Amino acid sequence: MTELRPRRSVLYMPGANERALEKAKSLPADALILDLEDAVAPDAKEAARERVCAAVSSYGSKEVTIRVNGLDTEWHDADLRAAAAAGPAAVVVPKVNSAAEVHNIERALELGGAPEHTKIWAMVETPIAMLHAEEIAGASERLTVLVMGTNDLAKELHAEFVPGRGPLLGGLSLCLLAARATGKVILDGVYNDVKDADGFEAECLQGRQYGFDGKTLIHPSQVEPCNRIFAPSAEEIDRSRRIIAAFEEASAAGRGVVTVDGRMIENLHVENAQRVLALAEAIGAAS
Repeated sequence: MTELRPRRSVLYMPGANERALEKAKSLPADALILDLEDAVAPDAKEAARERVCAAVSSYGSKEVTIRVNGLDTEWHDADLRAAAAAGPAAVVVPKVNSAAEVHNIERALELGGAPEHTKIWAMVETPIAMLHAEEIAGASERLTVLVMGTNDLAKELHAEFVPGRGPLLGGLSLCLLAARATGKVILDGVYNDVKDADGFEAECLQGRQYGFDGKTLIHPSQVEPCNRIFAPSAEEIDRSRRIIAAFEEASAAGRGVVTVDGRMIENLHVENAQRVLALAEAIGAAS
């Protein structure tokens, strides 16, 4: 099972913007993605690569990753070599479409001397990736996180952005199934309208209800509501404690039937309660 580490809020930061990289040190995001791809113009790619790789070690205990340019770009190989040498928590790779591509990324990191702690986060954002999500997720132990690329997926599907994300739900569900089947973490895609706070919170809630571990973000203002929504509430923590206590008491007394708040409790409820408490403890330890 993948380590239980809070990844409620995972914030993209533009690799070409030195001030943004510095500001990120004070933000309460659980993890950062220092971006060499979409946020960096072609003529700034090399300078951004040097800046990001130099900055990786300056964030203390925060989980810091580097998003490299895509496999089909002229910058990809150099990005991977530099990231391997820098040793971030992970390398985030766009548009991963197959297990073979995961193997190539893994090999490149090994050849580049990447430390064992540098994992692979695979972005899944195309129809073919949705259809091959399980084999992508299961391709390597070094791959620990799937990241939904919902903007590119919508483009590839010719889909519209609508409340509730109906056109994307099939792909989201396939990737969630793949992540859970292979024991990997999965992060929901970004919400584009940074001024629409209500819409953002609704999408965070939907993502949590679906089962995502957290959400990727494009603006610091999205961090706080995302952290709040993806964290267990006080009521959930209290109920989880009561479920575990009631189950343990019944087991010790040899009773086969356990109820909490009028509802029958089974092993699956206890396991869910244990996960809630473990996540709450991990969040507390990281804050």
